Formats: sequence, C-alpha cells, structure tokens
Amino acid sequence: MCGIVGIVGREPVAGRLVDALKRLEYRGYDSAGVATIDHGKLDRRRAEGKLFNLEKVLDQNPLSGKIGIAHTRWATHGAPTESNAHPHFVGNVAIVHNGIIENFAELKEELIAGGAVFSSQTDTEVVAQLVAREIASGKPKRDAVQSVLKRLTGAYALALIFADEPDTIMAARSGPPLAVGYGKGEMYMGSDAIALSPFTNEISYLHDGDWAILTAGKVEIMDFDGNPVERPKQISAATAYVVDKGNHRHFMEKEIYEQPEVISHALGHYVDFGSTKVRDLPGSIDFAAIDRLAISACGTAYLAGLVSKYWFERLARLPVEIDVASEFRYREMPLSKNGAALFISQSGETADTLASLRYCKQEGLKIGAVVNVKESTIARESDAVFPILAGPEIGVASTKAFTCQLTALAALAIGAARQRGTMSEADEIAAVKHLIEMPRIMSAVLNSIQPQVETLARELSKCKDVLYLGRGTSYPLAMEGALKLKEISYIHAEGYAAGELKHGPIALIDEEMPVIVIAPHDRFFEKTVSNMQEVAARGGRIVFITDAKGAAASTLETMATIVLPEVDEIISPMIYSLPVQLIAYHTAVIMGTDVDQPRNLAKSVTVE
Repeated sequence: MCGIVGIVGREPVAGRLVDALKRLEYRGYDSAGVATIDHGKLDRRRAEGKLFNLEKVLDQNPLSGKIGIAHTRWATHGAPTESNAHPHFVGNVAIVHNGIIENFAELKEELIAGGAVFSSQTDTEVVAQLVAREIASGKPKRDAVQSVLKRLTGAYALALIFADEPDTIMAARSGPPLAVGYGKGEMYMGSDAIALSPFTNEISYLHDGDWAILTAGKVEIMDFDGNPVERPKQISAATAYVVDKGNHRHFMEKEIYEQPEVISHALGHYVDFGSTKVRDLPGSIDFAAIDRLAISACGTAYLAGLVSKYWFERLARLPVEIDVASEFRYREMPLSKNGAALFISQSGETADTLASLRYCKQEGLKIGAVVNVKESTIARESDAVFPILAGPEIGVASTKAFTCQLTALAALAIGAARQRGTMSEADEIAAVKHLIEMPRIMSAVLNSIQPQVETLARELSKCKDVLYLGRGTSYPLAMEGALKLKEISYIHAEGYAAGELKHGPIALIDEEMPVIVIAPHDRFFEKTVSNMQEVAARGGRIVFITDAKGAAASTLETMATIVLPEVDEIISPMIYSLPVQLIAYHTAVIMGTDVDQPRNLAKSVTVE
C-alpha cells in the first residue's frame, strides 16, 4: 500500500514532499525516496527503512528543485533495498508507482531483448523503461505515456516527471486512488487527501482509467484514450492526522473500494512476483511436520477461517478443526501434539480468540496469528505472525480486513501444500498467478456492479428477512453476506449451505422471501441450481450471483442476476465477497442506518 506525492511548486519542494509522506505512514512501508528536477537534471535521495532515515540523508545532502515526486514503498517485486526504492530513473524519466504490473515479466523480456539494462528488481522500472524507449523513438511525452498505459495490465497508480520538462507531472490511476490538489500557482497530487492537507483542501479525485498532466497553473485530466474528462473539485475535510473518507460517503464504502490496493500490499508480503511462488516466511509453521490444524476466530474472521478450511484440506490435504473462539475455548478439545493452531483477528485483541490461543499454547501446539495489528497481544503470544496488511479499518463491519485475511490464508494454504508435497510446482505457479490477477479483477468488478446493486438494494430495503445460500467456499460467503446485512441494515438474514435447504429453511420460502444464491460455475454449480429450482417452485425471489457461464446455464427467472468474471476457485471467495459487501452497504444506506458505527457493535471485542 505504497504512498505517492508530487508537487509542481514555486519554491523548493523536497521538505514538503517528505512532510506529505509522513502523513501516509499509516499505509505501511519499508523504504522511501524523493526526486526533484534542478537546472534541467533529475536528482534523488532514497533510503531503506523509516522516513527518518531519508531525512538524515537529506540533511547530509540536501535536494533542490521546485518540482518533485516522492514515495513510500512496501516491497513487492524485489527486496526493500535502496536500489529498489522509488523513484526510479531511466534517462530523463523519473517514476513512482503504487500497485502491481501483472505483465511486467513479459514486458521486461521484451525490453532486455531490445538492449535495455535494468538497475532494480522492481516491476516499476519496466514502466520507466517503456516510457523512455517511446520518447527516444521520437514520440512527444504525452503520446509516449498514453501508449505505455495501454500496454500495462494490473492495478496501479503512477506519477512521472521529466528532466527536460521541469514544470510537469504526469499521473495515472488504474485501481489505487490518486487525488489532485489545487493551490495558488502550485499543483499537488497524492495517494489521498491526507497527504495534501497541509497544502490545500481543494481536491479532485481521479477515476479508474484517468490520467492527468499537472503544471503550475492547471491540471488536464483524460481517459487512457486521450479524451478529456471532467472531475469535480470538492473541499476535503482531511487533516494531517485523521484518516479521511475521501470522496466516499462512509468509511465502509471507502474500505470496500480500497480492497484492490490493500490486497496488492498483502500479496507483496506473501508472494514472490518474479518466480510466481509463495515466499518462504521466516518463523513460519512447518506444515509438513504437523498432522492437524486447529483454527479459531470470531465473527467475520471466523468465516475467513472457514473458507481457509476448504483450501487447507483440499490443497494441502491437512485436516482442519475450526470453531468460533467463544465455543472453542470451553470445549477442552483433545489436541494433537503434532498439530498447530491458527488464530485470526483483525485487532489481535479479541478476548475469546486470545483465550483459545492460550489454551492451545498450554497444550503444546505451535501457534500462528493472522492479524492486522502486528504489535497486538495475539501476535506477541504467537510463534509465527502472518500479517494481513489491510491498513486502518474504521468501519465496524469488516470488509477489507476480511479479504486480506482470505488473501493471507490462501497464500498459507498454497505454501502448506508445497511443504507437504500435495501441490506440484506448476500448480503452485498457476495458483499464485491467479492471486496476482486478483486486484485488477476486483477493481473491474467494483467499477461495474454498483448501479445494479443499488437498484437491488432498494428492493431489499423493503424486506424483513433474507436468505443466503452457497456451497463449498460460497457457503461461508453466504454466512458472511447474511452477517453483513444484519450488522448494518438490521434486516434479519441467515446464511446456509445450499444442501441444507430441504432440512428446514425451505419452510421459510414464500413470495416475500429474497434468496441470495452465491454460485460461480464451479464443481458445485449443478447442485446449487437444483436448490435454486426448489426456491423458484415455492415462489421465492432469487438474487443470483454467478459468472457468465452460470448465468447462461440457468433459465430460472430472478429478481436480479449479478454477473462476475469467470475466475479460479482460489480467488473466487475474494471476488464474490464484493457484491455481498455492496448489497449490505447500499441497503443500509437506503434505510438510513449508521453504516460505520451500527448500533450495539464494537470494532474490537476485548471482553467476553
């Protein structure tokens, strides 16, 4: 979840760029750098670690220049070294980047074949090399950048400056957010309004597929085809030290839309993008040496663990025992001395989860913590910590923490399968490639389904009860959908395994009952469609969440059919969580409830 800032100024900018980066520290990073143009030359300072290291470098060797870009980096491609820190230079081009360039390997091969020499291990340098090559071929900078943007696949935000054009920043967004700030004779850009709050409160937010050219007096915003677009100015309420909602109505909405970016961040920790394999994590559990895995958590975190049970058992052939922590802690279940336990908690302070951890520790099990707060009690008392790296989550109803938990658990399951010899190298590479594609796919889904979901939410807001159904990993998602809806809209909802429909819930089906069916066209699809037919025969109103194959295979009349991209099973839960979250969110907004702080709920449950 890297941070980007840029200033086209009237006075030296290096100090202000570093101050802006400080306001992005909450996003997490492991190196930082700043570049400016001074007398027609690019110059930069970079440092590993925290920003005070960069400040020391700047104190010893100051940086002049009235235009510049700066960056805090969370390592994905390449280790967190100074040589991999941004900004990257290629000729007269300097670049900073947030996100993942999925097709960097093939682009890099093409560039090397053409004689390019790389100075870093990053995917970012590929973009700078491509832009420099286009400019060297005679293209104007505008055309060079536009042509390169069309070649990039992934979720990314970029900013570029050019030594021979010392009054211009070019920036582009395809997924991660970018804001443009308006000053008096100055222009600013950054990853969010917080970074720009010391300079201006007049902000425009770039949309996906926008790119912009900033000069001292104006900004020109276009789509990737070069067509001019208008983005409204708005007054930001961000302050230097408060997480801001940006251009979203609620923190929950903002956090839903942050998911492509934060998942990129999490993937950088667990995946080697060069080899497309899961990293060997220091201090990790030796999955090859255990014969059973216990998983425990509460609420949404428990449902993430339930999804992972399918992954660990199917991919790694590792038996999993899972229960909600409030029950797990009191069952006094017999535990294998050759086992291990995973505890999942956004805060890392959940009381029941912590009590369950201590029980397992007393029984001699190796303990792993899947947490968002690495300094938390659960993390400190564990043998191995698996951070989800979701960044601050303000909304009480978890969204991005849930999908980041799933991302970390998917990577752990793949790593466990490799250790246990149940997954071939080719299958591991294929699975990791699907994980790497996930941020781009999520961004596309978020940009496409919102209008349809809002229309559906108007109907759901009139209902008193909603049923969710799914099979396989879609079963925990059905429970998560029901949990989200009742958490924030206060509509009664239940999630069931679709095969359990005839064992009781079918008695509830009538013409007033919406039934939300989560059914990608996978190995469970035909069975799930049979359950849908049972609902339809009793007059139930079906909301069908599926892919193009699934939509084509069903002839049933539906209340709504939400069509998602066809994806591999390993990323299906993360992709299908998006409509589930948006349905709950928009229904609650229409009903006028307190979305971010629903009644009776707390973000961190630290008592029984």
